[in-house]
Amino acid sequence: MARRKKYNIAPIILSILIIFGFIYAEYSDSIKETTPVTTDLIIEYLDVGQADSILITTNNHNMLIDAGNNKDGSLLVKYFKEKDIKEFEYVIGTHPHEDHIGGMDNILKNFIVDKIYMPDVKTDFKTYTEIIDYLNKHNMKLTIPYIGETFYLGEAKIRIIYTGTDPENINNDSIILKLTFGNHNFLFTGDTTKEIEDTLLNENLSSDVIKIAHHGSPYSNSLAFLKKVNPKYAIISVGNNNDYNHPSDIILNRLKVMNIETYRTDKQGTIVVRSDGENMTITTKKTNTNRE
Repeated sequence: MARRKKYNIAPIILSILIIFGFIYAEYSDSIKETTPVTTDLIIEYLDVGQADSILITTNNHNMLIDAGNNKDGSLLVKYFKEKDIKEFEYVIGTHPHEDHIGGMDNILKNFIVDKIYMPDVKTDFKTYTEIIDYLNKHNMKLTIPYIGETFYLGEAKIRIIYTGTDPENINNDSIILKLTFGNHNFLFTGDTTKEIEDTLLNENLSSDVIKIAHHGSPYSNSLAFLKKVNPKYAIISVGNNNDYNHPSDIILNRLKVMNIETYRTDKQGTIVVRSDGENMTITTKKTNTNRE
């Protein structure tokens, strides 16, 4: 009787598992993060000139990402008080450059701030030392975020995608956040550059709206990064006729080719995004928040 030939099927099974692993990884990465919601989310990308400041509100919960330049601080305070804001659950300084934390001391002095986040990097910039001095004087704690940390603003889930510790390149220390609300996702990028973007390409970055990094700098917002995020809308916070030629034509053309609808604070003022978790609207308005 002829013997049956034995086959080693282990390599075949292993190959199948690897193939399915790649398929699942691609599939799972394309799935948008979702959270159940019962109220609306409003994100205001405030016109603060060549600077950043983003107000996020939902059902009387308030959060602020950056606070413009020093000269914008009093204007932001006035604007927030007109909206009857008394307390911020979270205030985030993405990194200690003046155009992101310049007005932060005004916020700390005029509102209850439950938690303030900044990256683990120290500088001798006056705007930074003023904030630290104020926190120390009033026994307030500065919280250093960690990558992967999550917290909630009402029903909105916020995840820390990245934060750095390099005092030589403070832009690359930027806290990068992803906010999930219902079926909508929003990415906030600070001033991070392509160098850091390249390290994040294995992350689930998929978002409906991206805050374009570093005011539209050509050294940020790489094609690979934008493809990974795959946004429908891009927001550029930038000053009119600024000295840096932001946003770069390279970035504007890239967004156009990718069919990403783009809004700019220098052209349209404050950009307001409203989401009920299923539907999204984007409007623009002029606000007295820009001292330029």
